[in-house]
Amino acid sequence: MMKNKKWTKILAVALSCMMIFAMAGCGGSKQEASGSSEGAGTLYLGGTGPLTGGAALYGLAVKNGAELAVKEINEANPDGVQLVWDMQDDEHDAEKAVNAYNKLVDNGMQVLIGSVTTAPCTAVAAEAFANRTFALTPSASGPAVTEGNDNVFQLCFSDPNQGVASAEYIVNNYPDATVGVIYNNADNYSSGIYDKFKSEYEASGKKLAAVEAFSDDANADFTAQLNSLKGAGVDLIFLPIYYTPASNIMTQASKMGYKPTYFGVDGMDGILDLEGFDTSLAEGVLLLTPFTPYSDDEKVQNFVKAYEEAYGETPIQFAADAYDCVYAVYDAFGKTGLGTDASMADICEAMIGVFTGGDFTATGLTAEEMKWEASGEVNKTPKVCVIEDGKYVEK
Repeated sequence: MMKNKKWTKILAVALSCMMIFAMAGCGGSKQEASGSSEGAGTLYLGGTGPLTGGAALYGLAVKNGAELAVKEINEANPDGVQLVWDMQDDEHDAEKAVNAYNKLVDNGMQVLIGSVTTAPCTAVAAEAFANRTFALTPSASGPAVTEGNDNVFQLCFSDPNQGVASAEYIVNNYPDATVGVIYNNADNYSSGIYDKFKSEYEASGKKLAAVEAFSDDANADFTAQLNSLKGAGVDLIFLPIYYTPASNIMTQASKMGYKPTYFGVDGMDGILDLEGFDTSLAEGVLLLTPFTPYSDDEKVQNFVKAYEEAYGETPIQFAADAYDCVYAVYDAFGKTGLGTDASMADICEAMIGVFTGGDFTATGLTAEEMKWEASGEVNKTPKVCVIEDGKYVEK
């Protein structure tokens, strides 16, 4: 297949990347993009996410999970479409995410895997809609990410779905619990899950004993919130928040002699890898997640082994989400009938048709079967895990 000058440049960069990857690993810039240039053409995947800063654990997991999938696909199909993966750091900042996205477009990106977190992804989604880039985010779960954007899809559960599933699980499995909530009322992710949780929980005839809020994930003092919940007799705390404030809550509650059961959502994943946190305090924590690295499933164990060998650590849910994103995009692109020299806009329209056509189903680490609504939401079954002996065990 003939290639224009733009693709000649991209192929040269990809070939250089393979040499770099073989020596030292890659990711983060075009010169370090992971992939291969040989075969029936190259499809350029780009992503933005926090590779530095407080949310870097999520972004690095996405970078690594996607990189591993790209490597597998390229090695398994040397004569087929090859993938290039280029992830840019957005530092969990909306403005920086837009700048990173524009850099990817300038570099020749054709499909976007991302962004990783909700606020940056919402900003990028508006840009992607305007210039017709197909986007599949592994982990940005806010409704605003897909709202009004026919080209943006989620592989993760949306915030409302997480809230509903969490409420249903607690009602069915802890019917006698006295339930309270601590959430971040300045964060769309946290408040979106809480709102749906509250409405679903109360619709079942239950009442929340206490609800406390905070407005900054860097907040280090939760004494007032914990005293309120403890005083209300709360013995199960729902935490629709990220792992850093959750770790502070658990640490301070322990010092108070307060030992409730904690129920978290996908933002809690990674708490066992948080530097300086006493992981024994997370023992018994319940977590809504589509993935556990300790599953007996053969494909999960193969992924975990490959990930640990490549990166020296156990993958979290965000890595599995990104891995599934790459495979879903690759499989869907194969059904478009397009060549890799198609424009970003043409690929976008064709990919929308595949994802919303009703016949496309993706199988991955996070679900046996994934299908998508025209709204961009994914249909798959959530799982609840409990932390036991420092591992996520499926309930």
